[in-house]
Amino acid sequence: MKKTSDTPTFTTPQGRKIAYHLTDGTGPAVVFLGGFKSDMGGTKAVYLEDWARKEGRAFLRFDYSGHGESDGAFTDGAIGDWFEDACAALGLIAGKVVLVGSSMGGWISLQIARAMPERIAGMVTIAAAPDFTEDSMWGSFTDAQKAELAQGQVALPSDYGEPYIITKRLIEEGRNRLVLRDPLSLPFPVRFLQGTADADVDMSVALRLLDHATGPDMRLTLLDGADHRFSDDTCLTLIEQSVTEVLHAAG
Repeated sequence: MKKTSDTPTFTTPQGRKIAYHLTDGTGPAVVFLGGFKSDMGGTKAVYLEDWARKEGRAFLRFDYSGHGESDGAFTDGAIGDWFEDACAALGLIAGKVVLVGSSMGGWISLQIARAMPERIAGMVTIAAAPDFTEDSMWGSFTDAQKAELAQGQVALPSDYGEPYIITKRLIEEGRNRLVLRDPLSLPFPVRFLQGTADADVDMSVALRLLDHATGPDMRLTLLDGADHRFSDDTCLTLIEQSVTEVLHAAG
C-alpha cells in the first residue's frame, strides 16, 4: 500500500515514522494489530473501523514499520521493532484499550499485555501466532534453510503473493520476545478466535495458548471451516461479537 499525503503519521521513540488512522469516540478504545506483512487497509481492520464509527467507539489502526504506508523496509524489521511500534501507537490514546490482534498481531498483543497490563481492558485474538518465528519458522526449517539463513536470509513461499524474505535478525530477535515459555497472565476478558481450516496457524497453537495463559475470563472459539484470513461475513460477525462481549465484560 502506497502512502497517501493525507494519512497521518507519528514518529516512535526509536525514530520510525508510523502511519495510522484514529477514529474519535468513547473508550476503551479498540486497537487493531495486524499480521505479518499485512497492513491496516485489510478487511478486518476496515470492518472494525466502520463498526466502531457506528458505535461511537474510539478506534485505532496502524501499520508497523516496513508495512503498508509506514516508512522503512520490511526486511529491516523484527518482532521487537513492531512491538515497540505498537507500544508507541498506544501513546496516541488516553486510558485503557481493547486489543484486537490478528496472527502476528496476537503475539504482539500478548507482549503488550505482559509489558503494560494496566493499559489493557480486554483482548481479542484472531488466529494468534505467538512465538511463530521460533516454533513455526525455525522449528520447520531444513538444515539447508538454516545454513542459508546463517548467511543472512532465506526465502519462504507464500500463499499471499511474493515469497517471504526471512532474515537472520527476525529469527534471533524473536527469541527475546517469546510468550509461551514463561508465565503469561491475562487479567482481563480475553477471547481467542481460531479457524479449523487455518493452514498457517494450527489449532494446536490456540489450544496451547489457552492452556498456557492464566486469567479470570478466557475463552477459545473454534470456527469450523474458517481459514487464516478469517475475513468472510461469518468470521467478521464473530469478531464484532467478541469485541462487543469483551467491552461489556470489561465494564
